Amino acid sequence: MSVAVGKDVLSHCSKCKLTLSHIIVSMKDNRTIAKVKCNTCGSVHMYKDPSTAITKAKSASTTKKTTSRTIQASKTQPISEIWMEALNNTKKKSQPYSPKTKFTIGDIIDHTKFGPGIVQTIVDNTKIEVVFRHEIKTLVHDIK
Repeated sequence: MSVAVGKDVLSHCSKCKLTLSHIIVSMKDNRTIAKVKCNTCGSVHMYKDPSTAITKAKSASTTKKTTSRTIQASKTQPISEIWMEALNNTKKKSQPYSPKTKFTIGDIIDHTKFGPGIVQTIVDNTKIEVVFRHEIKTLVHDIK
């Protein structure tokens, strides 16, 4: 396979956390890709060989907290699918997000900037991981 600036290549996107199609932006030499642009999110980053990125992600997930591993294990599934699945599996009513409100796993929140989200994990007493339609965010909660 020949590689050149402007051609499509698979790369692990550090923003999307998935192996996706990218466009080559720059080359180190005739055979080595330097930077790529994600066709999904538009971010420009260093080229990451998909086979190497998966190995690194697996070893990194063993050092992360147990609460983060639930979401880490689902990286092969697009975030929008995780979000939709979580929405379909909960019967709770939506509530507006406020840092002062205490949330539990499965709560649906309405964030003014990110939109509706589902609380996936409680990181510690004051932080929660919330899955929004296009990203996962860590937010504060139960601040007094």
